[in-house]
Amino acid sequence: MPVRSTTTPVRRRRLPLALAAAALALPLTVGCGALDKALDCVQTADAIAGSVSDLQQAVSSVGDDPLKVEQALNDIDKEIDNLGDTTDNADLGKAVDNLGKGVDNVRTSVKNGDETPDLAPITDAASEIGKICTP
Repeated sequence: MPVRSTTTPVRRRRLPLALAAAALALPLTVGCGALDKALDCVQTADAIAGSVSDLQQAVSSVGDDPLKVEQALNDIDKEIDNLGDTTDNADLGKAVDNLGKGVDNVRTSVKNGDETPDLAPITDAASEIGKICTP
């Protein structure tokens, strides 16, 4: 007498179906992760733009309140840290590095008494970040 399998046809189909479902879900999960990173990039770029605007306003009155400049620079530094965690894009990395150098230069200029520090490197880098992060 032939030996019958104790596995029913339904059970034999469950594993391949489960594997197929998992295989289909994996790209969606990875895609969502990429979408989340892109969204984080856009939000952080927007926050950087706001911080750069605050910095421009603070620099216009640096003689009245130099602490506002320091706070705006600290805000940009914080956003740089957030942005570093959102992507591994080489162009973005370069723009973030340029932004960080610009922040350091302005910070040094203000500490040395410069009431009109050069913000061009900061605004240029922030603009580049905005371009890179915009889908």
